[in-house]
Amino acid sequence: MIDADPAALQTPPISSRAVLMKATRTSLAIAACIVLLDQLSKTWAVKDLDDGHVIHVIWTLQFNLTHNQGMAFSRGTGIGPVIGVIGLVVVVLLLLSLRRADNALTRLATGLIIGGALGNILDRLFRGAGWMRGAVVDFIDFQWWPVFNVADMAIMIGAATMIGAMLKYQSHSSTQHNTGTVNSAE
Repeated sequence: MIDADPAALQTPPISSRAVLMKATRTSLAIAACIVLLDQLSKTWAVKDLDDGHVIHVIWTLQFNLTHNQGMAFSRGTGIGPVIGVIGLVVVVLLLLSLRRADNALTRLATGLIIGGALGNILDRLFRGAGWMRGAVVDFIDFQWWPVFNVADMAIMIGAATMIGAMLKYQSHSSTQHNTGTVNSAE
């Protein structure tokens, strides 16, 4: 049997700042991947579908280029600058909220929403004739649902994931509160 100094067996504490920075980098990396995928797919759509033809993929899914100057479901046409500014405010608030993102699901959801919002904001900034006057490129068309894009998918998946994380961790913390136990693994 080997005697070891108990202090040597203890792992040094990880600073909460280092954990926060790692979590923030993870969310920002997810957001950057979404922006890249979104903008690449929109560039393809504008280049290959601009002549008006439609590519049938499977069942009712087709790629059909449209431009949306409003918001979801083509509502709010003409108030693109307002929608863009609201989007920027949401991105800033989500970036600030990363300091409190204490679980992987919330960090994933936040990264997805930030990436999706930035993808559509870039369209409003650079696909038009003036500041925030651009139209969002949509091209994924099921024919029975409004046409959308990769950024829209990221926002919706991120929102659903955020709700799931809230429900999971809210019920988990209320269970711990009711039993008086705390699981340090969370």
